[in-house]
Amino acid sequence: MENKNTSHIHHHHGSSQKNIALAFFLNLFFAIFELIGGLFTNSISILSDSLHDFGDSISLALAWYLEKISKKNTSATFSYGYKRFSLLGAVINSLILLVGAIFIIFESIERLKSPQPVEAYGMMWLAIFGVIVNSVVFLRSRGSKSLNERVVALHFLEDVLGWVAVLIGSILMIFFDIPKLDSILSIAISLFILFNVFRNLNESVKIILQKVPKNIDLIDLKKQIASIEDVYQVGDIHVWSLEGEYNIGTISIMLNEKVIMLSASQDISKKIRNILKSNSIEHTTIEIEPFNEEKALLKCPIDMLEK
Repeated sequence: MENKNTSHIHHHHGSSQKNIALAFFLNLFFAIFELIGGLFTNSISILSDSLHDFGDSISLALAWYLEKISKKNTSATFSYGYKRFSLLGAVINSLILLVGAIFIIFESIERLKSPQPVEAYGMMWLAIFGVIVNSVVFLRSRGSKSLNERVVALHFLEDVLGWVAVLIGSILMIFFDIPKLDSILSIAISLFILFNVFRNLNESVKIILQKVPKNIDLIDLKKQIASIEDVYQVGDIHVWSLEGEYNIGTISIMLNEKVIMLSASQDISKKIRNILKSNSIEHTTIEIEPFNEEKALLKCPIDMLEK
């Protein structure tokens, strides 16, 4: 069983790096492609998007590097390993997306003030190609688990929506003289991206602040452990996540001294680990103390935790 889990983890790690590597090379290719296409069609929106994508390429290269580092084992310097480097990549990527979206909004507002004629047919074919390629990459990466990969997927969702906007705008501009439409669609898409960026940043900050993972009910967890036979009291319990996937838990419990001396505490520890594992807590540290009435009064009871 252990070998199967390890194999699955290694497979996920390899696929995550491949997804980010693919995202980087495609994004860099598209940035160059957009720059040439923007100059050919005289489309400021495409030129501004190419600048945005060059920035994305830098952030994706950083995300690729940090994702690779995050798979390294523990060391004397990083005792928990390097998993949070992936979280760092998610934060940096989110900030770059934030700056890029704000930049596009300002550029779009300027275009609304002074719209310029563009080569609508060239924009349309460019947009069709952009939608197809970016959609394929987005669909490959949308099921990703790590925050870093999810932010990378958001990069490509932004690109897909951006190209859809360019496609719709170019088709309408072929038949109608409404050059402002492209800017209006760009603003709407940028606002949608900002909403998702703030949501990802909010999740990242909560992890950094060691908030209890949202899928774990700490009160119910404490009650489950307290219900184990011979557990007199559950003391301090702390649960947090390293990067949104790998959860860590520390807990102190009080047992009867006779139970400790009879080595029955090992069975109790095993039961506790099974409970924590069933609650998606992979790394566990359990402190066992002999029952002491004075210490028990100082420990945090369940009803206080509920407040």
